[in-house]
Amino acid sequence: MVLAACGAMEATGYYWQGAAGQLDILARAKDFDVVIAQGDDAMLAARLARAQAIRAYASHELGLPDNKSFTRYSDLGRAYVVWNVFAAPPLSLTARQWCFPVAGCVSYRGYFHEDEARQEAARLAAAGDDVHVSGVPAYSTLGYFDDPILSTFVRWPETELARLMFHELAHQIVYVKDDSVFNESFAVAVEEAGLKRWLAAEGNPQLDAQYARAERQRVLFRDLVRATRERLEAVYAGSASDAEKLEEKQAAFAAMKEAYERARVGDTGMAGYDRWFAGHDRHGPNNASLSSVALYTAQVPAFRALLAQQGDSLPRFYARVKEIAVLPKVERNEVLARAVAGVPAPLVSLGH
Repeated sequence: MVLAACGAMEATGYYWQGAAGQLDILARAKDFDVVIAQGDDAMLAARLARAQAIRAYASHELGLPDNKSFTRYSDLGRAYVVWNVFAAPPLSLTARQWCFPVAGCVSYRGYFHEDEARQEAARLAAAGDDVHVSGVPAYSTLGYFDDPILSTFVRWPETELARLMFHELAHQIVYVKDDSVFNESFAVAVEEAGLKRWLAAEGNPQLDAQYARAERQRVLFRDLVRATRERLEAVYAGSASDAEKLEEKQAAFAAMKEAYERARVGDTGMAGYDRWFAGHDRHGPNNASLSSVALYTAQVPAFRALLAQQGDSLPRFYARVKEIAVLPKVERNEVLARAVAGVPAPLVSLGH
């Protein structure tokens, strides 16, 4: 009974910090024209104007929700809106999950205060898990609230600003409880497709170069992560002893860091990933770090294939994904696997 009571108190505290953090964001939100009139920051004014234009494009040209999300501005006075804590066992790439009333089960815990995230990470690490703490510039409330533009990302390069807005709005179209990989991979596929269309409409060589540079760095980073993940999957599934697996694990991460340092020398822009490679408490990347990336990328190729199967029509793509979203998880994954293999699946499974 004492343990149950402590667990209930811990859960209540966690939900309270989440509710208080969200209410603080909404309380700080101001209309763009008010922010511009009350301030003398010309760059911020210009960015808010650009954000308005990108927001209009998202709804009118990409079929993303036409609501009041990203139509106001909140200055948070900090680098990130939340800090997510990821955890995975020392010899597994399967992330721990936490379950919540609205969002369902997700592969992280989010905190509005970095010190609380670090405390949770330390607790999980003390229990033996690999842990990773990631600062997050934005998140979606799935349409339950009007998510504002935040100071944590408003000054990003324009292509990254557009990418983020398209991604978060995509979560309002489809969200499946208990399937973080499906949700995030879908949103990444939408952001990619939306950004290419937006760039074509802008016809701005500087934006094209900005996108090409960031995309090159993003692909290189993901390739490093994927290669390391594949290597470790084979190690963890093997018959070696735990001690031998831990040695192989150490070697795999060392090789990944060396490859990153070489890439960093060739492209100074890669330094943007230094924080990720430093890892929690400067201990370097680990299983939890890899899991945090896989969450956003694992099923992206499948969603790209689905979009191609729908003739690159975003409305048809959204409709198809909604059909798949209602299937049981095993069947959803089967449909996505068939898409990657180039085999169109029936609109709905037998029995549905």
